This record gives sequence, structure tokens and C-alpha cells, in this order.
Amino acid sequence: MRRHPVASFFFRHPRLTLVLLILPPILWLGVVNLGSIGSLVVQSFYRLDDFTGIVVREFTLDTWRQLFTPANLDIIRRTVAMAVCVTLATAVLGFPVAYYMARLATPRVRAFLTLAVLLPLWSSYLVRVYAWKLILAREGVVSWLFNQAGLTWLLDGILEMPLIGGPSLSVSWIGIFLAFTYVWLPYMILPIEAALEKVPESLLEASSDLGARPRETFRRVVLPLAFPGIVAGSIFTFSLTLGDFVVPGVLGNSSLYIGQAVLAHQGTAGNIPLAAVFTVIPMGIMGVYLMLARRAGAFEAL
Repeated sequence: MRRHPVASFFFRHPRLTLVLLILPPILWLGVVNLGSIGSLVVQSFYRLDDFTGIVVREFTLDTWRQLFTPANLDIIRRTVAMAVCVTLATAVLGFPVAYYMARLATPRVRAFLTLAVLLPLWSSYLVRVYAWKLILAREGVVSWLFNQAGLTWLLDGILEMPLIGGPSLSVSWIGIFLAFTYVWLPYMILPIEAALEKVPESLLEASSDLGARPRETFRRVVLPLAFPGIVAGSIFTFSLTLGDFVVPGVLGNSSLYIGQAVLAHQGTAGNIPLAAVFTVIPMGIMGVYLMLARRAGAFEAL
């Protein structure tokens, strides 16, 4: 059977074939992806003329100096604090579910739980966020439950607390936190489950044979081996919270987060350089975080 001349040519030149196969993704990553990031970094060193509102394309650090004003630093601190809280909450909530799925559930139950974890991701992100706004509203389910339990005073006390309270749960730090925890929880459960599935049963049996109690086995064997999965999940939850602007926009108040600041400066104010600076900040934070995650072996659980 005769081969096609083109097929024969590529068969005789395997290295050329390999180059042609990987060239499109390399061009996409190198030109489109990294090129756009590089352009963003360059834009951060321009400035906006206060009088004309035109971007002055001259190298300057004036825009970076604006980042260190109290209002902008407050935005960064608020966003990072929210990202840390959401990451910790998803880890605490997601670990028991992932452990049950990986170590205790039967194959049928595991398949059902996996479907239950993934099912919210199949619906619209905006629908889920606005659903939480309705759930947490003054006339929503949560307020109704507090009222039926005679705990309205407790809800009012929570809403009156500084920083985390607000007119209602749907316009408060608590509402943002609950929505973030809900929408990012699957991204924490699945990496932890993948890490727990790799824990050999022989190690657990050896720990038991050596006299370790279940609590000691969990603390000294299971948890260290599952830690890379926790860190891998935190990469998703932390980075997604840093850059999100939908949840704070729907459930938040006048206190901005980084994603909202980028949207406001780029869209409303037209201050592209300052928007670029705000975008570079989470990139730098995640760069450091990824270096630490790599040392923790998190990429092995991705």
C-alpha cells in the first residue's frame, strides 16, 4: 500500500512534525497570552493626563504611586482578606466531603456525589450569584428561617456588626463571603479528592499495625499526603476570588474589590494605566503563591 507523499515526508522528518504540532499552542501562549500580559504591564507605567483624560504614553511611576494611597491599599487588603477567608472556608467544608468521596463512599455513591459537586458548575454563574442575592435578602429564605426560629434579634445583631454587617445579608461582607464560598467550593473538593485517592491503603494499615489511633493516623499520614490537594484547590479559590468582580458587584456595597476597581478604572473612568496596575497586583500575588504551592507539591494533585 503506497503512502501519500505528504505523509511520507512527515514520517521521514519526525522532528519537523513535532514542531508543526506544538507551534500553534506555543504561538497562542507566547504571542496572544504572554503578549497581552506584557502589554498590560507596559500600560501600567503610563499615566492619565488629569486635564485632557488622555493616556500619556511616557514611562513614569506616577500611576504606581497612586496605588499606595490609603483608599487603594484598602481595596487590596479587603480583597486579599476575602480571598484568604474564602480559601480557608472552602478547605474546611470541602475536606470532609472529599474524604468521604475518596475513602468511604461506594462507587455508586461516589458517582452521585461527584455529580452533585459538578452540577452547580453546569448552570450560569450569574444565575447562581443572583440566586444568593434573593436567598440572603430581607425577604429571603435565611431571614424567614431566623424569624421562624425567633432569632431575628441575632440576625439584626450580626448585621449591625462593623465591617461584616450591612442593611441586609444580601448587601454585606457576609453575603459576599457566602456566595464566594458556594461558587468556588467544587474547585476545592475535586483536587482534595484526587489527592486522597492516591493515599495507599497499605500506609493506613501500617499506621494501625504500629499502634496509631485513627486520630493520629489522620493527623500524621492522611493530612500530610492530602495537603498538596488542599494547596492545589486553594490556587483556584484564592486566584478566582482575587479577580472576581461579579459577586462583590451584586452582593457588595460601596467598598470596592480589586476586580471592581479594574472595571471602574478601565470602563467608567477610562484610566487604563491605573486599571493595569490593579491587574498586575493579583498577578504578582499569585506568582508568589504559585511558587510556594509548587514547593508544597500542589501541582502533583492538579
